[in-house]
Amino acid sequence: MNKKMENSLLAIFSVSLVATLGSLYFSEVRGYIPCEMCWYQRILMYPIVIISAVAYIQKNARIALTTAVFACIGGSISLYHYGIQKITFLQESAPSCGQVSCTGAYINWLGFITIPFLALTAFIIIAGISFYMLKGLKEEK
Repeated sequence: MNKKMENSLLAIFSVSLVATLGSLYFSEVRGYIPCEMCWYQRILMYPIVIISAVAYIQKNARIALTTAVFACIGGSISLYHYGIQKITFLQESAPSCGQVSCTGAYINWLGFITIPFLALTAFIIIAGISFYMLKGLKEEK
């Protein structure tokens, strides 16, 4: 495995670790109770930390397909979640999310940065790096 692939795996690990620690900070330190959609996003982000760490240790760039799938699904959920927080039309048709409303925003930095926006950003970065790695793997064959 070349250095670019190794650095890409390290980047995926770093982004997913920061996102995971950030979500744990919001829930465990700040006391924000995650809504149902936040849980789904966590379910897709947390394994990327472990998967990418193992892949980095094993020098296995083929894991990029797995991280791309997790990131695309997680990013789709994040995008929808962000939409129901910010777009009135979607708020009116938002599903009931249990104890904590999915339309509520614990943070709203600069008027647009919410927790689902942060998750979406991480998923986009991970997906982008994963697709870059897949392209590199295809060219190596």
